[in-house]
Amino acid sequence: MTPPYTFRLLLTPPAAGAWNMAVDEALLDAVARGQAPPTLRLYAWSPPCLSLGRHQPVEDADTGRLAARGWDMVRRPTGGRAILHTDELTYALIAAADHPLMRGGVLPSYRRIAAGLLEALRLLGIEARMEGERPPEKQPAAVCFETPSSYEITAAGRKLLGSAQARRHRAVLQHGSLPLRGDLGRIADALHFPDEAAREAARAAVRARAITAAEAAGHTIGWWEAAQAFRRGFATALGLRLVFGSLSEGEWASVMTRLAL
Repeated sequence: MTPPYTFRLLLTPPAAGAWNMAVDEALLDAVARGQAPPTLRLYAWSPPCLSLGRHQPVEDADTGRLAARGWDMVRRPTGGRAILHTDELTYALIAAADHPLMRGGVLPSYRRIAAGLLEALRLLGIEARMEGERPPEKQPAAVCFETPSSYEITAAGRKLLGSAQARRHRAVLQHGSLPLRGDLGRIADALHFPDEAAREAARAAVRARAITAAEAAGHTIGWWEAAQAFRRGFATALGLRLVFGSLSEGEWASVMTRLAL
């Protein structure tokens, strides 16, 4: 198989965290069963939502503070640490595990997909780079955007775009978040800390080590502007032929089943 690779393009409106993760999982299962084409989905979140990595302790979240702010909480099917999804563009790329973009395991596919992400950022006027391979952290922080992982995207030496993968039943889901604007330190209000001094230290660490697209570009970037850049960046750098589509009846049913569980 050589480029162009035909992918379905889904642009979905802002939705609650449970819905967004149910859709990503439904797409992963449909592609794994051969019932859906490879898919690029671009989406947003409303209300703000804290997502925990697949194996992250739920005790990391401060449910009282989440409720007081009207923020949701959901668990992702992918690994990693906590992310507060708000004022961002999220992408999900789903394809069979033997697709040329996904072959070779997690890190080789990260490197390939990063080319599309970097091209999208270039189109947005952001000078970014892909980090090299890093050893696993012995004591990972509770906050995903506090430190970059292998082959993630940074700008001005700070983490800009984080991604994670799930590989299941011969299919791969990679999704990631580009914070467009706002105070990245807000995530400290969603997590449990032993005291307020620790909370403020975590807030300061995130602000120092992570960056938004607006900060990196020097101007505000809207969701639709970012979505168009992602569409063009993936098409150009990864050789994708993107065809607008929608969820199938089977995918809708799968989403509703997950939400009912």
